Amino acid sequence: MKIIYTVAVAALLSACQPSTPEHAAASSATAAAAAADAPRAAYAPPVGRRPTVPELTALGRAMFNEPSLSASGKLACASCHSPANGYSPSNNLAVQLGGPDGRTEGTRATPSLRYIQNVPAFTEHYHDDDGDDSVDAGPTGGHNWDGRTQTAHEQALGPLQSAREMGNKDEAAVLARLKDGALAPQFRKVFGDDIFSRPNAALQGALMALEVFQESPTDFYPYTSKYDAYLRKQVTLSPQEQRGLRVFNDETRGNCASCHISQISPGGVFPQFTDYGLINIGVPRNRKLAVNADPAYYDLGLCGPDRTDLKDHKEYCGAFKTPSLRNVATRKAYFHNGSFSSLEQVVRFYATRDTAPKKWYQGRKFDDQPEGMDGNVNMEAPFGGKAGGKPLLNEGDIADIVAFLKTLNDGYQVKN
Repeated sequence: MKIIYTVAVAALLSACQPSTPEHAAASSATAAAAAADAPRAAYAPPVGRRPTVPELTALGRAMFNEPSLSASGKLACASCHSPANGYSPSNNLAVQLGGPDGRTEGTRATPSLRYIQNVPAFTEHYHDDDGDDSVDAGPTGGHNWDGRTQTAHEQALGPLQSAREMGNKDEAAVLARLKDGALAPQFRKVFGDDIFSRPNAALQGALMALEVFQESPTDFYPYTSKYDAYLRKQVTLSPQEQRGLRVFNDETRGNCASCHISQISPGGVFPQFTDYGLINIGVPRNRKLAVNADPAYYDLGLCGPDRTDLKDHKEYCGAFKTPSLRNVATRKAYFHNGSFSSLEQVVRFYATRDTAPKKWYQGRKFDDQPEGMDGNVNMEAPFGGKAGGKPLLNEGDIADIVAFLKTLNDGYQVKN
C-alpha cells in the first residue's frame, strides 16, 4: 500500500509531490483523517520560494544532526534522539546532559521520537472517534512528557532554547547559529537567498524543516518490527511471545493494552502502542537526579513545574504521557524520570507496586509526589492488592510480557 507523508506534510506543501514509500502503516482513510487534522498540525510555508518535500526533509535531517546549533557546539538533536536507537538515547543516563557547557543535567528522561506522527492536540476531555461521546478519556495528546506543546514544530523549538538542552537564550540566537553555520548555504537554497533578512520566516522555515523530517516514514514510522510482520501474517510469534501478548491484552491481568493499544484500528492503521493519554502510575522518585536533591521539589507532570497552565488542577498532578512501547526494549532508562534501567524491572514494578511497595519506595509509598495525592494514582490491573498479597502477574508472566515487547523493535527481517 502506498501512502504519502501524513499529517504535517499534507498541510505544509499541498502543491508539492512527496515521495510515496511502500509499507503497510496506514490506509487511505488514515491519509484523509490526517488531512482533516492538517490545519492545526503545521505551519504554512514561509512567504518566498516554495521548497519541495525532499528538500525540506534533507534540510531537516541536516539540522537534526548539526551540533553547531547548540550553545555548546557539541549537542545535536541526534545526540539525545539517536537514529541508531529508535530516536531515543543510546547511552544509559537517566536524563541527558546539555546547556551552554554541555554538562547541565536535565530533569526528565528523553523519549523516543518514533511513532508520534498521529499525536492529537492536547485536550482535557478526549473522546475516541467511535461515535460515542459519552466516554471521556480525560487529558490526552500533546507533545513532551506533559503534553504542553501541540505540534512537532512547536516541540522542536523547546530543546533549541532550553537551558538544560541546546542552551540558546532566544530565537535570535538560534537563527544566528544557523546563519553563521555550515548549513546556511543549504538553508538559503531551500528558502531563498534573502531568507535570513526575514527572521520570522527563517525561524518558521527552520522549524518546518525539522517537522517535515520527522514525518519521514522510513526514519520515524517504518513499521518494521516482528509484530508488524505478525500482523501482516508473514510470521508467527513464538509460544512465549504469544503468551506474553495474551497477558498484555488480558484486561484482568496485564491490562497493558488499555493504554498501549495493540490492535489494528478499524480504519486499518497499525497500532502505535499508546492511547496518547496522560496518567499517574506512582513512579518512584529517582534520588540520583540533581534536581531531586531538594526534598521539596516534585515533578508533577500536567500540573507543573514545566507546564503552568494546569497548575491549579490538583487532580492532574503526577500524570505523564503514555509513551509508545515500540522499540521499548532498546531503551536503557524508563519512565519520565529515568528511574528504572531494565524492561524486566519495569514490568515487575507494574506487577508488584502495591503488593511489595517497600521494594520500590523509600519511606512512604508514592514518594515522588506530595502527600495527599494518592487518589490520583491509577489502581487498575495489574495494580492493586495489599502489601504482602499475591500479585496478578507472576515471574513467568513478566518474562513472557518482556519477550513479547521485544517483538516491537524495528528492523526485523522476514525470512523468505
